[in-house]
Amino acid sequence: SEQLALVIGCIIGGLLLLIGISCCLWKRLCTTFTYEELPETADTATSSSFSKKEERPCRYAGIPSVRLPSVPFVVPPSHQGRDWVRLHGGDWAVAPQDPCPVPEHITCTSSPAAGQTSLPLCVMGSINPELYKSSEDVSEAGFPDGCLGRLWFSVEYQQESERLLVDLIKAQHLQVPAETCSTLVKLHLLPDKRRFLQSKAKRKTCNPQFDESFIFQVSSKSVAQRVLKFSVYHVNKQRKHQLLGQVLFPLKNETLAGDRHRVIWRDLEAENLEPLSEFGDLQFCLSYNDYLSRLTVVVLRAKGLQLQEDRGVVSVFVKVSLMNHNKFVKCKRTSAVLGSVNPVYNETFSFKADANELDTASLSLVVLQITEGDKSYPLGRVVVGPYMYTRGKELEHWNEMLRKPKELVKRWHALCRPMEP
Repeated sequence: SEQLALVIGCIIGGLLLLIGISCCLWKRLCTTFTYEELPETADTATSSSFSKKEERPCRYAGIPSVRLPSVPFVVPPSHQGRDWVRLHGGDWAVAPQDPCPVPEHITCTSSPAAGQTSLPLCVMGSINPELYKSSEDVSEAGFPDGCLGRLWFSVEYQQESERLLVDLIKAQHLQVPAETCSTLVKLHLLPDKRRFLQSKAKRKTCNPQFDESFIFQVSSKSVAQRVLKFSVYHVNKQRKHQLLGQVLFPLKNETLAGDRHRVIWRDLEAENLEPLSEFGDLQFCLSYNDYLSRLTVVVLRAKGLQLQEDRGVVSVFVKVSLMNHNKFVKCKRTSAVLGSVNPVYNETFSFKADANELDTASLSLVVLQITEGDKSYPLGRVVVGPYMYTRGKELEHWNEMLRKPKELVKRWHALCRPMEP
């Protein structure tokens, strides 16, 4: 029994010793990792008194780069510029900051330096739109070589009153023979060539600013078939008019549905003075993208068509066909223009054609007149392609397209005798 009591006493003593050691270790750990809660708001008066009485440890001028005696770590540089507060135990800690600070406003000086432009009031952390504005409009730059000038205007059609409103805004980069000449613009609503409206003459300038409005009365049934023509003239001292260039703008439904305030610009084109061919002429563009294997055709306009009046004039359209070894691959057609001898289309078509197929491929463009009974009658035809199928201007147009990939090559072509159906 004495031995049993001795064993029990040893066990109890060991447990008490372990409990004592554990309590000592726990107190030391609590002393090492004791943190005091920061106050929610720092009093400005208290913080100012700290700055007067004691040196604050967090300013760039006075903060040491080594560890403080009461801080068990080195203050990182990102925290050296922040406000610090003193804890109850005498230690220092970073004051809490607002996670969503109010942005500061930057005011600009009223008298900027020479060559600089002052910016309006802006907010830090936000985008200033003034910095992303171009110094000039994109449409007012990048004039191509040989450009005759550029014209700005806007168009709106009022359905209820059946009025076509045209705003003539300005012209730039006009190739006038002398700056002493005056410039004016005549507006026609084709196919009516007799009646026109005319702007005021602008003197001694190559970049006239017109800002004039014009009104054409035209019915809603025929407005989509009309073409607005701008003819830019310069007037010399003898008051003779010389054409500088022209713009043809088809009044299609998609353009009439736009806003009048949407500004449209077009480059001037020279008037074609070549004599008309027997069956008329067709103007179109060719382009080939070798990367996409895409052949593009832009049908622009036709002129001098010999319409068959005895068959009943309804409308005229152009059929574009891709052929390979004289076999039709794919056909596309333009919209029909109501019986005009000078129709304007401005429509684009694309065909899939590999580069190795271009030596045996060709394009056939046929102008057709829709007669009574929805029958079509061919008015003229032109074929462009390699040496296997064409010669002359048609071959030159095709070869120029291959020499200038991804560029639109524009040319006029005379229509040949159509094949009878």
